[in-house]
Amino acid sequence: MTDAPAQPFDRRMLEALVCPVSQGRLEYDAEAQELISASEFLAYPIRDGIPVMLFSEARKIED
Repeated sequence: MTDAPAQPFDRRMLEALVCPVSQGRLEYDAEAQELISASEFLAYPIRDGIPVMLFSEARKIED
């Protein structure tokens, strides 16, 4: 089994997506493949080019 390259994240999605907790703006971290909610200190993963916008899947980040 070979590792397929990750699907790229379409940055145009940032115009429509908001943090499900705060309803605030998100920032894209290309290196970590995450969407960051700075106001809530949460990082939502992007898997195969698809943002996983579930609080239960978010990673708490340091402030």
